Amino acid sequence: MATLSDERSPEEQERLRRWRLMLGTGVNQSLNQRDHEIDRTLTALYGRGGGKGSGIRTQALGRARRSGNRGKGDSRDGGMEDSAPTVSRWLGDIRNYFPDSVVQVMQQDAIRQIGLSNLLLEPDILEEIQPDVTLVTSLLSLKDAIPGQTKASARILVKKVVDDLMRRLENPMREAIRGALNRAQRNFRPRLPEINWHHTIKANLKNYQQDINTVIPERLIGYGRKRRTNKHEIIICVDQSGSMASSVVYSSVFGAVMASITAIKTSMVLFDTSVVDMTADLDDPVDILFGAQLGGGTDINRALGYCQRLISRPADTTLILITDLYEGGSYQHMMLRVKEILAGGSQLVVLLALSDEGAPGYNHQAATDLAELGVAAFACTPDLFPELMAAVLNGKDLGRWASQHELVV
Repeated sequence: MATLSDERSPEEQERLRRWRLMLGTGVNQSLNQRDHEIDRTLTALYGRGGGKGSGIRTQALGRARRSGNRGKGDSRDGGMEDSAPTVSRWLGDIRNYFPDSVVQVMQQDAIRQIGLSNLLLEPDILEEIQPDVTLVTSLLSLKDAIPGQTKASARILVKKVVDDLMRRLENPMREAIRGALNRAQRNFRPRLPEINWHHTIKANLKNYQQDINTVIPERLIGYGRKRRTNKHEIIICVDQSGSMASSVVYSSVFGAVMASITAIKTSMVLFDTSVVDMTADLDDPVDILFGAQLGGGTDINRALGYCQRLISRPADTTLILITDLYEGGSYQHMMLRVKEILAGGSQLVVLLALSDEGAPGYNHQAATDLAELGVAAFACTPDLFPELMAAVLNGKDLGRWASQHELVV
């Protein structure tokens, strides 16, 4: 006897199959073994049908279908019972059935929705998780509660993320800083004895005049005039309150890259209501992250006071303050400290966040008060940070630079 399913065209059956997986229930369509496993994996986290979970199921399946990732198809039990082995299998399942971008979203949803934070303390689960910045910040916030036998696994997970960020961000950062320093040392208005004829001819080859067999230079390039041998000093001062967790991760990576560039001197400071100088650990961003205390209060004034004591050559110093500007201490003293730093001749850059998410909630009044002092406050993505540093070293107007890149100011 023919069934209703047999009477449907392949296209209609595929359409109903997708609706069944997206909605979780309510669609009269049978599933094969692999689809049942996908359904159980989604249901374990998002439930069956209706509400927010249904929308998330739809997004996850849509991304998976667009990616063309069909997985390996091995059969595993789903479910999210409160046991480490089962959750570990679930983490393996979502990697099997969904592309990386979806895996990261589902892992983050699991942490928020079903208390996976407690299970992150299990070594088996740490080994299964596909790490990203969000998961690292969650793990670091729990680091003091991690059992001793698990800390080695947690450190490996954090190192995976740091190594990935270094691969992605190190070369752009180095090239941006070195290019900025080279441009700063070029002399584009040389006197006759200062002209670098080799570079001048090379830069003007397009102006070669064949009839007179010569190059007519439009732009002269000279040897750099005698420069101070002092390095430019960068102080990175990062708020380690909970809302700034991603900024701490990216700052640690960039700080390590900058510290390895001999043409500049880099210091790094973390703060909440206390201040910790992490400069000695800049050769290993993982050490910085495990030294951070995510969460707690905020005393920007105290942090600025500490950084102020690090400044020995104000004219050659840039202080990068990364904070949402919510001062837990004295706001008046904080603004007075800012004025002192500026009056001393140092440059102050305020980043409301250094993260992929853009600006979090921040103190708009403080940002306005800083703008009146000539200090632009804006959020910056990690991909733009190297360009920002080049703008800093070249003495560009950072408010204009931020506006050109449509950043929050």
